Parts: sequence; C-alpha cells; structure tokens
Amino acid sequence: MPPTNQQSSPKPASNLDLFPIPQSFLLQIGTASILLLLITGKTTVRALEAIGEASEELFRGDRLPNLDFPDEHEINQDEKIYTN
Repeated sequence: MPPTNQQSSPKPASNLDLFPIPQSFLLQIGTASILLLLITGKTTVRALEAIGEASEELFRGDRLPNLDFPDEHEINQDEKIYTN
C-alpha cells in the first residue's frame, strides 16, 4: 500500500505578487503623474484667468468707438414726419 502522505511540489500559500513590476516603480509613476496633473491644472487656471482679463479689456468703455447720437431737434423732426 502506498503512503497517504505524499509530498507535493512546494506551492506558495498565496500569490500576492500580482504585478511583476516593483512597488517602488509604481509609486514613482503615480507620484509623477499626480504632480504633472497638479501643474497642468494650475497652468490651465492661469491661462483662463488671462483670457478673462483680456476679454474684460476688450469690452471696456474707453476702448469702444464714440457713437454719434442724433440731436433732440433731429428726433423731433423725424417724429413729425412719421406722424403726418
């Protein structure tokens, strides 16, 4: 009769090594990507603020052309023409 306690090949109890990439490398990649995201966000905010300030300058009153409004005398003459 063969023995019941046969030795099987040694297997690890749990396979916690899901990625063959070292954890320190993953941490470095994650840190660099988050820093890049923060820098990009700050740059985008600054660019949008600059565009907003430029658009405000565009619509300031001192840069708009002067419009010639008709005098009251001309307005009264026009009203007489339309009412007759």
